[in-house]
Amino acid sequence: MSITGSLIIYVLIWWIIFFSLLPIDVDRKHKEMVEGVDEGSPENPKIIKKIIHTTIITSIIFIGIFMLVKYDYLNLRRFIS
Repeated sequence: MSITGSLIIYVLIWWIIFFSLLPIDVDRKHKEMVEGVDEGSPENPKIIKKIIHTTIITSIIFIGIFMLVKYDYLNLRRFIS
């Protein structure tokens, strides 16, 4: 697996995990409502916490995929020819 391919796979996995974690642990209770603010918008979305969790989860998944490719357990070229 090339460096470019590895980076692309890592980024794709990162964004999938990030969007999966976004709706988790969101507080939607506003202390006071301001006109023009959506009622469903989170008061504290905890983005930094979600970015850290996303990076940790993605790194674990990527290491697993990298090891499968490195030790030839996941080789799609073998099935083509």
